[in-house]
Amino acid sequence: MAQGRFITFEGGEGTGKSTQVRLLAEKLRSIGREVVVTREPGGTPFAEQVRGLILAPDVAEHTPLSEALLFYAARADHIDKVIRPALERGCDVVCDRFSDSTRIYQTVAGTLPLEQFQMLEDVVVAATRPALTIILDLPAVEGLSRTVARRQQKSVGADAAARADRFEARDLNFHETLRQGFLDLARAEPQRCVVINAAQAVEVVASDIWQEIVARWLAEVR
Repeated sequence: MAQGRFITFEGGEGTGKSTQVRLLAEKLRSIGREVVVTREPGGTPFAEQVRGLILAPDVAEHTPLSEALLFYAARADHIDKVIRPALERGCDVVCDRFSDSTRIYQTVAGTLPLEQFQMLEDVVVAATRPALTIILDLPAVEGLSRTVARRQQKSVGADAAARADRFEARDLNFHETLRQGFLDLARAEPQRCVVINAAQAVEVVASDIWQEIVARWLAEVR
C-alpha cells in the first residue's frame, strides 16, 4: 500500500489555517482520498492536555527549553499514535501546524537556541516530515484583527475559551517577526513550502491551495 501524503498548514495568527485545513480535507475526500485531520499542539488526549498548559495565558514562568520539551512531548505522542499510523495505512494527514511553528515561534521569534530545536526535531520527528507545507501569509496587523473578531464572536461573559492565548497576546513586533520567519522558511525550502496569499476570499485561497495539490500530485488527485 502506498503511503499517504503528510500536508501541514503554517502561518501567523488569524490567517485562516483551520478553515483551509477543513476545506482541503473535504476536497480530498470528494475525490476518494481517506483523510485524517489533526492539529498541533494536540491531536491526542495527552497532547491536548499539554496544549492547554502551553497556551494558558496564566501559565507559570518557565524556560524556553522547558516549553520546547512540552511541545515535543505532545508531538511525540501525536506522531506515534496518529500521524505515522495514518500515513502507513495510506491516509492523507492534514495538520493545522507542525514543527515549523515550533521553529518559528520558539527560535526565530523566541530565544530557544536553534541547535536545541534541531536536536529535538531529529529525535522526535525523524523521518515523519511533511511532503507539503502550505504557509498562509497575511500582514500581522490584519491577522491579529481577525483573531480579536473571532474571540469576540465566541465570548460569553468571562468565558475563558474566548481569551487570548499566550501567543495571540504578544505585541505586533512579535507577530511581524513570525510572519517574516515563515516567509524566510518558504524561501529556504521551496520544494516543500508554498506561500498562499491569505488576504484573499476564503474560496480563492482554497482554490489556490487545490491548484498546488494538483500541480504536485496530478496523477493521484485526478
